[in-house]
Amino acid sequence: MDAQSRGRAGDIDPADQWVFDPETGDYKLRPAAPAARPSPSSRPSSSAAGPSPRAGRRQAPPNGEVPRQRRRRPEDGGTPKDGAADGEKPAGRAAARKAAGGRAAARQAAGGRAAARRKARPKKSTKKKVLLWTGGVTAFMITGTAVGAYLAYEHFNSNIDTVDVGDAAEGGFGSDGPLNILLIGTDKRTGEGNKGYGDNDSPGHADTTFLFHVSADRTNATVMSIPRDLITDIPDCPTKQEDGTTKVVPGQQNTRFNVSLGQAGRDPGCTMRTVKELTGLDIHHFMMADFNAVKTLTTAVGGVPVCLEKPVDDPKSHLKLPAGESVVEGEQALAFVRTRGSFGNKGDLDRIKVQQQFLSSMIRQFKSNDTLTDPGKLWDLANAATKALTVDTGIGTIKKLSALGRELSGIKTKNISFLTVPVVDNPAEKVKSTVVLNQSKAPQVFAMLREDVSFTEVEKKEKAAKDKAKKKQEALLEGERAAASDVRVEVLNGGEIAGAAQTTLTWLQNTQSVLKSSNGGNAPEQLDRTTLEYGPNQADQARKLADIMGLPASALKPGSVDAGPMEPMVLTLGADFKEAGVPIAAPAKAPEDLEKVEADKKICAK
Repeated sequence: MDAQSRGRAGDIDPADQWVFDPETGDYKLRPAAPAARPSPSSRPSSSAAGPSPRAGRRQAPPNGEVPRQRRRRPEDGGTPKDGAADGEKPAGRAAARKAAGGRAAARQAAGGRAAARRKARPKKSTKKKVLLWTGGVTAFMITGTAVGAYLAYEHFNSNIDTVDVGDAAEGGFGSDGPLNILLIGTDKRTGEGNKGYGDNDSPGHADTTFLFHVSADRTNATVMSIPRDLITDIPDCPTKQEDGTTKVVPGQQNTRFNVSLGQAGRDPGCTMRTVKELTGLDIHHFMMADFNAVKTLTTAVGGVPVCLEKPVDDPKSHLKLPAGESVVEGEQALAFVRTRGSFGNKGDLDRIKVQQQFLSSMIRQFKSNDTLTDPGKLWDLANAATKALTVDTGIGTIKKLSALGRELSGIKTKNISFLTVPVVDNPAEKVKSTVVLNQSKAPQVFAMLREDVSFTEVEKKEKAAKDKAKKKQEALLEGERAAASDVRVEVLNGGEIAGAAQTTLTWLQNTQSVLKSSNGGNAPEQLDRTTLEYGPNQADQARKLADIMGLPASALKPGSVDAGPMEPMVLTLGADFKEAGVPIAAPAKAPEDLEKVEADKKICAK
């Protein structure tokens, strides 16, 4: 038998003719290149090309089976490999050209040199558009599209671990509504090098938990951290056993949130049910990572940038970093997200802030060109992620994860908001070690998520409202000014400087010609900021006094009722008052004669 009777045509391995389609997540046959087909008149004879009359065609394997990848054999008589008979020489490219009547004939049969050069322009890949939207914990979901042609489908598919959580997973992606995915970081000491962290025999807890809420229009997302020490109720939990039966783990009341996983045989479905009962939100899927996920994913992308205001040398987590920016990966990255004793008040809530900052940086690193344009990094990232993570059966294949990744590809990093469930210290404890829901704020946050209100949009609206209010306030300084001698004002001292009202009064009368001024003594209460209260008919006086005192627009407090003919405005000096004659508002620009050195300009020493 020759090479073609074993399935090769033109020295192309049949396995090479199957390509991965990132749009569908399936393999399909590679279209034949037009220049590779000789015309019927120049097709090789059976004596030249082998005994098979259909040597130039390859039939698809039955049932769509993907052929096994084979190693190529040398074109010019090297050592045969992978099933080639001893002494056989494959029909190489030169033989194919000769049989087709030479190179020129092959070009002519294919439509000439120009036709041979013309090929259909490949469709632009969407693989770089897929959003690696929650950093290390969910990076693996995009492997089907991000790796694209580099993907070994079965290899990554076999990496994925799944858990059947039954009806704890509500619905799924592909729907018109919002999408909620629970991201769980377990402290179970599995994996190489993790036994040194202690507590080796523990089944683990829900140590770090994020609720990833994606808007119905898939344009923005909110990542809400749930403190592990939050006191809550854990409902009864049906769990699937290895023998296929279902065991109901009894619920617990008034206990730590982190025991919703691992303890008493609880699986991730129990954590999903707990979050649903806590927030009122349907949870559609879960993704769970262990210590190895942080170590392997950060290494795969070449490290994650982090920034510290002060140096850290933590004896418990073994994190040692200087102040300023550093790049962490592997064990050092794990130490960074585990450290509590060196940040903030040394509690779990401050560690959550650090984890959110770390995850944000990790997302930016994943989306950077250094990662997206490096096939080696993409492969390492996909391989590390699929090995380190466990998901529910609803998204437990590369094809499903790829589809989910494409569905979320429109979310931009700037439209992802991080927040923490609002909590307060547990009032039942003398020594504070747990927290409870802030009953005035937490229900509002949960309601906003249930109603699919974007926290990113809320922030934008709040900023827009503040900008609008600022412009409205600044407009108070625009308009006519009264003469200083017409300004009628009573000065009160609401600051920390004794006698400030009298010294200001003296300055106004003696140097600024504000003769209709009086001392009102101490204000009823101290103020942080100086204020000027006045009636609408005193606006011109207020603008003049603001000029004299150097008041910012924010200090002006107009009333809604006109003042009487002899009624003065009320100027209350706050803690921002320094002394008479010193403007309270910061100047809008530096003095013209101030010498400056700017970092982007080269200046020679004189």
